[in-house]
Amino acid sequence: MKTNQPYKTIVVDDEPLARVRLKSMISEYPEKFELIGEAEDGEEAIEKINRMRPEFIFLDIQMPEISGFDVLKKLDYLPKIIFCTAYDEFALQAFDTNCIDYLVKPLTKDRFAKTIAKLDQLNENSAEIDLNKLIAQFNLEYTRNETTSIPVKVGDRVIFVRLDEVSYFQADEKYVTIVTKHAKSYILDSSLKKMEDKLPAYFIRVHKSYLVNKNLLKEIRKHFNNRFVLIVDDYSQSKITSGRSYYQAIKSLLEY
Repeated sequence: MKTNQPYKTIVVDDEPLARVRLKSMISEYPEKFELIGEAEDGEEAIEKINRMRPEFIFLDIQMPEISGFDVLKKLDYLPKIIFCTAYDEFALQAFDTNCIDYLVKPLTKDRFAKTIAKLDQLNENSAEIDLNKLIAQFNLEYTRNETTSIPVKVGDRVIFVRLDEVSYFQADEKYVTIVTKHAKSYILDSSLKKMEDKLPAYFIRVHKSYLVNKNLLKEIRKHFNNRFVLIVDDYSQSKITSGRSYYQAIKSLLEY
């Protein structure tokens, strides 16, 4: 790869905090990247990439309506890509190639530095991305690993609660309560530990009794004794106080 000029770069991600953090990391490598724009959804990404012609894009895969792969299908050329994903279970296999890399959310500076080191090992003669093969592999692993809803027994029925509508899980002795962003609640005969092992990566443990949907976080306030108050953007504007042992995990969400 070239070393004399930084890559003209665009960041694509539907999460504002993720874009801010990623841009902050990119800014630490001015010799590698020249940030020329950003996009908050697929439609904006397609327009800006085709118009601004960046050499490099940091591309979120899981975006509503138009996914990262759908964006690539509608480009009239293919820039070099670093994918961003919240699901590392399948990323390793789907992105095992020497011409791209991936970053798992939440992003860390150490992992970003490894991506930069990988860029230094590439050259302009690297093989082109086989996009169709990559998408097929990704979809196979995505279907195998991604959980989108959870079954809950209500009376003599079983209903399926969409995980992207769940504000948080709260443990209470032998049971777990699911609270949705519409203020509905359901009881599960399970433990929070079992739930944590099965849930997507966007559910984070903030207390021994709480798992919170970080995609619905509206605000994080510092509290005393190495704790935080997390405000969830749901019907009740729920406030959850974190446990002290989860200080570092929550602090990482605040790093830009």
